Amino acid sequence: MKFTLGEIRKRAYHEPYKFDGQADVSELETMNNDIREIGSVHVHGTANDQGDEIIFNFTINGKMILPCARTLVDVPYPFEIEAVEVFSTSPYAGDEDDEDEIHPINGEVLDLTPYIKENIILEVPFRVFSDDENATSQAPFEGNGWEFVTEEKNEKKIDPRLKKLESLLDDKKEK
Repeated sequence: MKFTLGEIRKRAYHEPYKFDGQADVSELETMNNDIREIGSVHVHGTANDQGDEIIFNFTINGKMILPCARTLVDVPYPFEIEAVEVFSTSPYAGDEDDEDEIHPINGEVLDLTPYIKENIILEVPFRVFSDDENATSQAPFEGNGWEFVTEEKNEKKIDPRLKKLESLLDDKKEK
C-alpha cells in the first residue's frame, strides 16, 4: 500500500484520511518463520497529518496457515491486528527518533507494506493446536531425514552399532 505525501496532506487537512485496501504479504511464506501460507490481507484505517508527522492507525485482517505444535498438520489461524505507525517528514529526524519508533520518509511516496509485514510477523503465535480430532491420522510420520518411531517399532529394531555385540551373545548360546 503506497501513499503520496501530497495525497495525504490534501485529504487529511481537516479530518483523518481514511483508507481501505488489500496488501499482498505472500513474501512472508518464504522467510524463515512458521507461516506456511498467507495471501493478501485486508488493511483499513486512518492517517492524520500533524505538522511534520503523519500518524497511521490501521487494522490488519487476514488468515495464515501455521503448523500444529503436536502433529504438524496445517492449522488455519485468523488474525486481526491493531497497529499505529508514526512517520516524519522532517529533515532533522535522526537516531533519537528510532528509539521512539518514528520512521523517516525519504521521497514523496510512503510505502506501508513493510510495516504491515512487520506487524504480522510480530503477532505470529508461539504455537497453535489443531481442533481436528483426526489430526493425528493426518500428521506426517516421516520426512526428510526423520521418521516417527513407536515403542513397538523401537524394540524390534536393533541399533546397527550394537549388531556385532549381538553376534557375541549368539556364540555363547551355542556353547
